[in-house]
Parts: sequence; C-alpha cells; structure tokens
Amino acid sequence: MSNSNTADASKTGTPTKPKPGILDGIRVLDFTAMMSGPYCTRLMADLGAEVIKVEPPEGDHIRMRPPRREGRSTYFAQLNAGKKSLSLDLKKPEAIALVHDMVAQCDVLVENYRPGVMKRLGLDYDTLCALNPKLVYCSISGFGQQGAWSGRSAYAPVLHAASGYDMANLDYQEGDVERPLKNGIFVADVLGGSLAFGAIQSALFRAARTGEGDHVDLSLMDAMLGLLVYECQEAQFPAERRRPLYRPTKAKDGFLLIAPVSQNNFEALAHGTGHPEWITDPRFFTSQEREHHWGQLMQLLDDWAASRTAAECEAEMNAAGVPCSRYFTVREAMKLPPLVERQAFQTIDDGAGAFQVPNPAFRFAHTAAHARGSVPMLGGDGPALLGSLLGLSAERISALRESRTLHVNG
Repeated sequence: MSNSNTADASKTGTPTKPKPGILDGIRVLDFTAMMSGPYCTRLMADLGAEVIKVEPPEGDHIRMRPPRREGRSTYFAQLNAGKKSLSLDLKKPEAIALVHDMVAQCDVLVENYRPGVMKRLGLDYDTLCALNPKLVYCSISGFGQQGAWSGRSAYAPVLHAASGYDMANLDYQEGDVERPLKNGIFVADVLGGSLAFGAIQSALFRAARTGEGDHVDLSLMDAMLGLLVYECQEAQFPAERRRPLYRPTKAKDGFLLIAPVSQNNFEALAHGTGHPEWITDPRFFTSQEREHHWGQLMQLLDDWAASRTAAECEAEMNAAGVPCSRYFTVREAMKLPPLVERQAFQTIDDGAGAFQVPNPAFRFAHTAAHARGSVPMLGGDGPALLGSLLGLSAERISALRESRTLHVNG
C-alpha cells in the first residue's frame, strides 16, 4: 500500500506534486527510547518534521526486540521510521556541549528518561530554554516530573496495574476469574505518546504566536486515568448493579460482536434476527428492562447465531443496520476493505526487506501524513548532521569519533 500521492497519480495517469508535510521545517531532538516517546516523535516525522533521534552508543533497546530478520527489528522500525540517528555518549562533556549547540537550531525536544536524569546531564528545560526561548520541551514519564512517585520506574504494564485499568477490566469479566488478566498490548505507551504529540502541537502554536516555548509534562498515569471515563465516575458514585456489556455472540464457526446501543439499534436487531416480537417483550421493551434481562437477551442472540456462520450473521446484521463485526486477527484486519481503501499502511524497507507499518489514523486534505520510508541505522546520520547543523569540519568529526563521543555504526 502506498501513500495518497502515488494513489492519486495512478488514477489520473499523470504524476502529482508531492504534498508538503504540515510540520515541514520543524526540527525535533528526540531523546526517547522504548515506546511512548518514539511513538510520539514518529507521528511528528510522519507529518514532515526532521526528527533527530539521539541514542546512546548501545542504541535504543527496541533495536534488539523481535520481530527481527537479518539483525534488524521491524518493531523498532515501526516506531522510528522517518527519523535520523545521532549516537552520542552523554557521559562526555563534549557531547553535552554539542547538544547545547544543536538546541538553538531546534523547535522541539522530547525525552522520556526518568525524572531528574536530564537535569543531571545539563539538558533540563530551564537550561535549554535559556539557550532557545522558543523551544517546546516535552517530558514523558510514568507519574509526572514532581511528587512522591516521580522517581519510580514505570513501564506500561506497571501503569496498567497502578491506574486501576487492570482491576476495572477484571471486574468486567464473567465466571471464576480470580486474578487480573495478562495484557501484552501497551495501552499506556500508545495513549501517552498520542497525548504528548497533541500537547506539543498546542505548545508549537503558542510559540508561533508569542515567541515563547513551553514545558510539556506528560504523565502516563494521568493518561490512563483519563482513559477510564465511566470507571472514574462509577468509583465516586457506585452503580446499583454492574453495567451490562456486549459479549461475543457464538456462531457455528466463530464469534461476532453485536452492539445494539440505542433503541433504534435494538429494534433493527429484532427485525434483522426475525424476532420482531422482542420489541414488545416486557423484558426488552425499554433499555432499563433490557439491562435487567441482559443475560437472556445475549442467550437469545447465541440461539439465533448457532445455525449460521459468523460471516452470515455479520451480513444480516449489517443489512439491518445493526452495529456488529466478526472477530478478526490482526493479520486479517490489516487486509480489510476500510484499511486498504484508506491506505492505512505504508510499505517501507529498513535494508532487510520490505514490510508494512501503520500510517497515522488522521488525514489532511492538503498536506501529507504518512510513514516515511527511511529507518535509521544507529548513529548513521551523525557526521552529516554535525556537519550541516553545526558546521563541524571533517577533522573535528573524526576527532569526536576517536574520543568515542560520537558513535557511527551504519
């Protein structure tokens, strides 16, 4: 799947001028690793920003995470496509001096070290905004930059546990489930990275208007509590009974999810299943009565679907106008029509072969928003960046490499 510029050209038969990126000309210093920070800065790269990923000599840990082939991680590539890599040993004063010089030519800095680390390095907001008052500086951490828990190490699974997310999910389970469920999907990181991305755009808007940057303090714990909209209110005002949930409906070859949210949806469901009598059934006549008899309604749906395939059930529900979907694997979902039609994936190549990564979920009418094809080798852009941005000579760059201040592995 290609970007929209290529698709437009194929329709008309003539090349189209590439769309500009809405963040063209914005330069970002990226001191992030793992997932939340890289997710944020990749969105900025997708919009055309020049993102300079500052990595330690050993590189971002995700570089070694599977899936891998020929020593290269597609996991890393998805999070860091379109960036440049500058590998510096920040324990060396000369490396810190280089960063100070670069800050004057950058618009944004994003970091997700544990609070206090950047200050110890001399790269904290107060120090750097004195060098560049327009700098937008974003710190992503587990529990915020201040407070009793600010120094705690916090990866996504820890935040899922601490925020109440896991216990809320456990409370929604049926049957004899005694311990919180395992979860390999890092909700906190993707959510936090997305919110950081949005906050940075707001701060850039302020900098453009006033000439003053800002410090964005993004707490992943706060992000998780913001996700729990109903649960935060129910915690303060307990409901009389558990909120009814849509459960998988079992067809003869699999499952689907049917969600008659509104009264109109329910009436469409009754007609679509061939049971219009459900509409006047005292058990289901109002949403309140349906809640009281939810298990019975779900069982009736199982009975209706038992003689049909999941695809047949889905087709009948869609024809009736009832919100529903079969359960798909990620592999299957990547090939579904809405994703193909929206060009939701971009094909990139990290040197070990081509593969697909998701594009941003949003589109613009006049500017490009898609993954860029390059994936940085560790430190591979360092010499060119130091030459172009800081005007360092080849001799000076060679000396930085000899002193192990600058590392180039690609």
